[in-house]
Amino acid sequence: MHGTRTALLAALPFWLSFLLVPLMWISVFQGGWTLLLVPLATWQLFSILDLVAGLNTKNEDPETPEAELFWYRAVTLAWVPVQMATLFGLLWYVPKASHLSMVESWGVFFSFGVLSGTIGINYSHELMHQKQRGERWLADILLASVLYSHFRSEHLLVHHRYVGTPRDAVTARYNEGFHRFFPRVLKECVTSSFTAEREKLIRSGRLVWSFRNPFWKYGLLQIFFLSCAFWFGGLLGVFLFITQAFVAVWQLELANYVEHYGLTRKHLGDGKYEHVLPRHSWNAAHRWSNWLLINLQRHSDHHYKPSRRFPLLQNYDELEAPQLPHGYPLMTIFAMIPPLWRRKMNPQVRKWRAMHYPEITDWEPYKNAQTPIPQ
Repeated sequence: MHGTRTALLAALPFWLSFLLVPLMWISVFQGGWTLLLVPLATWQLFSILDLVAGLNTKNEDPETPEAELFWYRAVTLAWVPVQMATLFGLLWYVPKASHLSMVESWGVFFSFGVLSGTIGINYSHELMHQKQRGERWLADILLASVLYSHFRSEHLLVHHRYVGTPRDAVTARYNEGFHRFFPRVLKECVTSSFTAEREKLIRSGRLVWSFRNPFWKYGLLQIFFLSCAFWFGGLLGVFLFITQAFVAVWQLELANYVEHYGLTRKHLGDGKYEHVLPRHSWNAAHRWSNWLLINLQRHSDHHYKPSRRFPLLQNYDELEAPQLPHGYPLMTIFAMIPPLWRRKMNPQVRKWRAMHYPEITDWEPYKNAQTPIPQ
């Protein structure tokens, strides 16, 4: 993909996320308006930079050897100890910081939740898709630190297999506002992920309570983080820790909402659906937000080739995949304002339907997730 001399420079933009950590600590030490630095940087600054820099539609060679991706892989590997050190440092320092009011302390962990959701969960997503056991363990650590460990099971066993069908909870339905989507997903994904793991164990001849069930690991890791929160900060530390976990999950599910809103796979009859194609995810080629989110916005290719590492994800044009009008940072803000979201996105969904499925005249079963459960 690149010669050895230019490999680091080519990967360098994807290290931008690390600049958010010093912003986090400035907020901690200064308090006041500086608590807005991390949210403003992730939500606003990168949206402005996207508008200025435009799109990056260049595709790297998907056959690039793993050895040439070292500096890209290092981004996600290095982030884990940085996030853990920041989390434990905050849990130790903030509860006893006399210059921070209770509201400011809450604001610190709100900002950290933006960080652990926008970056941490996103990086865990990249890590969980890899073959190396060590990378998958790092994904579990990041997810446990936001009390959302079951996301790995839900994502790998349910979402990728059933995206765009009624069995996938995180495929946002047409006209479904985020305020309805969010509680529905929180409820459905826990049971869905456990059911998927139970069925996997049964197929292999094991009991659901077998130690092969990853929910044992999920529970122990989450207990570890809650215990650390109490150890460092008492009940206040636990409260602040849960605050950042909730904000992080909110950030994740905002992205999930955007990624597949209104996009459904065609039902072929007898509970069978067409194969997943690039057109079943929204694509965004916005340069700066893709640097921040390590190409998560090239989501069409991720679902088409889930094991492909982030620097090799391919961009698709509007004939192959639907295009978001803006990057995720701005689109997730729109998602929090349902009338604005519908005004922006519903015409795009109707255009997508007409382009790819002109033969479908009744969209009500798809809109209401009433097509048959996939077999």
